[in-house]
Amino acid sequence: MKNLFHLLHTTLTQGQDAVLVTVVASSGSTPRGAGARMLITKDGRIAGTIGGGAVEYRSEQLAETVLSQKGSRMEYFRLRKNQVEDLGMICGGDVNVYFRYIPAGDSQTLALTDRILSLYDRGEQAWLITDITREQAGGLAVYGKKSGLFGEKVPSDVISGLGAKPSQIQSGQSLYYCEKLIEAGMVYIFGGGHVAQALVPALSTVDFRCTVLEDREDFCRKELFPQAEAAILIDNTRVADFITIREDDYIVVMTRGHKDDTLIQAQALKTPAHYIGVIGSARKTAGVFAVLRSQGFTDRDLSRITTPIGLDIGSETPAEIAVSITAQLIRVRAARNHS
Repeated sequence: MKNLFHLLHTTLTQGQDAVLVTVVASSGSTPRGAGARMLITKDGRIAGTIGGGAVEYRSEQLAETVLSQKGSRMEYFRLRKNQVEDLGMICGGDVNVYFRYIPAGDSQTLALTDRILSLYDRGEQAWLITDITREQAGGLAVYGKKSGLFGEKVPSDVISGLGAKPSQIQSGQSLYYCEKLIEAGMVYIFGGGHVAQALVPALSTVDFRCTVLEDREDFCRKELFPQAEAAILIDNTRVADFITIREDDYIVVMTRGHKDDTLIQAQALKTPAHYIGVIGSARKTAGVFAVLRSQGFTDRDLSRITTPIGLDIGSETPAEIAVSITAQLIRVRAARNHS
């Protein structure tokens, strides 16, 4: 999603109009739910997706109309059985899609995208809020959990109603579409081997921000992790000298051996990290835990560590292990969002 807003800023700066297409409500078995977005210019779709298929195709056509008419609009797709068959789709449901027209050089949107990109860089939990009351003049705002509101004015009851899932919130005569834009927390991956190289793109696809930490220069090259926020060469004995781990963060330990795993876990247990996961067998875990107990860590401390990391799906290859870890982190994130 960060890339979409970066491209939006670039597009407007380069003198092109754009249409931000957003699914604001959906029901049934539609391909994508509320919050799916894509960015359309005169060159067609340049970022994002709302699920492919006939709805996306028609939305791309409608976006061309929005560009020519220079006005926002809402479109309501009602996919009943005969329509589903006619469209060649295998899923039905209702989809409300909002087309927001943004003229080239629009100063308010440029300022808003600057703020959004800054929030991404800081990793601050944030929501995008769209006034969809008046199809021709809906305002945009972004609310950061720490930095507050930026953009159009938004009633306080809308702010207090912000949650984990996309929603429409009524306030007086106005209707707002609200979507969590940035999840708080960084995934700190200790070890830059083959599993880490498969894990970073898998996590990035589902909107986790990743930082890789390694003490071997050959495994800490940024080109190995193009989707990561950073790849940092560290001393495994002094993690706190390089990063500050906060309560929203995730720690994934997959170093090259028992010694380094033990070093990292001992330091991880002294942080408020939300999740600590360690790759490895039951035998390896028993050995590491014995050392940690000898250092004064209690069974309660060790219960914070998830090992072996990942859901049990019979994974063997680095790519399969990356899928199992990603699935587990999705579940952990969802549980936290609903707690």
